[in-house]
Amino acid sequence: MGQSNDALAPSALLEVALDAARAGAAVVAAAAPRAQTLVWHTKKRADFVSEVDLASEAAIIEVIQARAPGASILAEERGAVAASVHAPTGAGAQDTIRFVVDPLDGTTNFLHGYPEYAVSIGVLDSAGLVAGVVIDVALGEVFTATRGGGAFSNGKQIRVASVEDPERALVGTGFPFTRAEQIEPYLTGLARVMAGAAGVRRAGAAALDLASVAAGRFEAFWEAALSPWDIAAGILLVREAGGVATDLAGAPCEVKHTGIVAGNPAIHQWLMDQVRGH
Repeated sequence: MGQSNDALAPSALLEVALDAARAGAAVVAAAAPRAQTLVWHTKKRADFVSEVDLASEAAIIEVIQARAPGASILAEERGAVAASVHAPTGAGAQDTIRFVVDPLDGTTNFLHGYPEYAVSIGVLDSAGLVAGVVIDVALGEVFTATRGGGAFSNGKQIRVASVEDPERALVGTGFPFTRAEQIEPYLTGLARVMAGAAGVRRAGAAALDLASVAAGRFEAFWEAALSPWDIAAGILLVREAGGVATDLAGAPCEVKHTGIVAGNPAIHQWLMDQVRGH
């Protein structure tokens, strides 16, 4: 028997993503007191993975496969995961659903006991992003969004900031930490932003940076190179909170390996002008 249309509704997909994210967050939170004693490995320069990333991802995938067995999964550590072998015959439209999973965004922060890390899950259907969840594990804050349904923090609706003057804007960023050749052009854009904005912050977890844009804590955010799992949920949060999320060329940001500029409409445009071409 195929999945009902109700199972494909944004609210239903959000519930699956939320339960899966909570399962991952529980793994991360339980391991946090011993984070600095964990064994971790280098995937590439300044990019690490630990047993906690893997355990969180396994917990998330287990929930998704149980609750949405016809859906596909793109996860940071395992890559593309096939639909569950228990998927019902004739699952129909559910085979167009994809969950994009970051089981621990901000691994380096987590491993050093720096409280800026999250679990992030975005959900796509045939029309694009439909649901997203970001859980700030250290603070217990839960960000959610559905297409056309708004963005929320712990159940309270959030909106991007109303500040339009760059000199009053707080801007988030991410460093090009794995690709040394990007550092010099990034610094050119950074210098322009620092000269024009009230302040610049780099916390090291893009999912939380985008959530901060959605919640009006940052007026804008940019980073030159991110992965689909870093941004899937955050793009939807920003857009549903009234913001704009584009790539560095100004096209609507897609869930892929890309750069991103996100913000309220006024500061987004200003930020684009500062970092364009970096």
